[in-house]
Amino acid sequence: MNWKIASALGALSLAAVTTSASAADLAARPYTKAPPMIAAIYDWSGFYIGANGGYGSSRKCWDQIAGFGAGVAEGCHDATGAVAGGQVGYRWQSSAFVFGLEAQGDWADLHGRNASAILGVENRTRIDAFGLFTGQVGYAWNNALLYVKGGAAVTSDRYRGAGTGGLAGAEFDRADETRWGAAVGVGFEYGFAPNWSVGLEYDHLFMGRHDVTLTSNGALAPVGTFSRTDRIKQDVDLITARINYRFGGPVIAKY
Repeated sequence: MNWKIASALGALSLAAVTTSASAADLAARPYTKAPPMIAAIYDWSGFYIGANGGYGSSRKCWDQIAGFGAGVAEGCHDATGAVAGGQVGYRWQSSAFVFGLEAQGDWADLHGRNASAILGVENRTRIDAFGLFTGQVGYAWNNALLYVKGGAAVTSDRYRGAGTGGLAGAEFDRADETRWGAAVGVGFEYGFAPNWSVGLEYDHLFMGRHDVTLTSNGALAPVGTFSRTDRIKQDVDLITARINYRFGGPVIAKY
């Protein structure tokens, strides 16, 4: 019986020695340096689509060059109102510089009127749509972007002549025009989420002087009869708030 107990104690001692030796042979766990901090840098590159809305004002000046008041400067007025529409574009970023191309189309309700220097005539105008086709150059501070833009502009214009006094409000001649010009602007945009940004933009449209021929609407003469030709100067100022959704990766990692 004693030899059995002795054998068991011997086996336990041997196991303990073996375990201690194996633990001593194991190498110490190597030290691992903590990973470096990663700064998330907003990336403005990619296609985007968005919506905009705001306010516009168009300065219109009429000078009659042919018709019943040829040679008369008929006067000016501001056509003002709301604008709303959308934009689509593409941007690419190189270091902190951002370059882009954009097309914008808006519905508009910019209307105004003035009493002409010609007695009994009121001139009325309205812009009911416009488009911008522009390039952009900007500078980004992470998710904040300041940019300038420039390119082509197009407006859809309506011109109307109406009576005053006893004929107040009665339109007698009209013309519609699609006018091309140039646009410049400046904007600020802020990325508030990985693919979303909001911004504020100001644009000035140089629409130049055009000779516009108005014809009778049938009130005083047969429809289409020549009424007058006015040289109409037009500029447009726009202030719009914008929201964009950008397709593509939201950030780039920088160690």
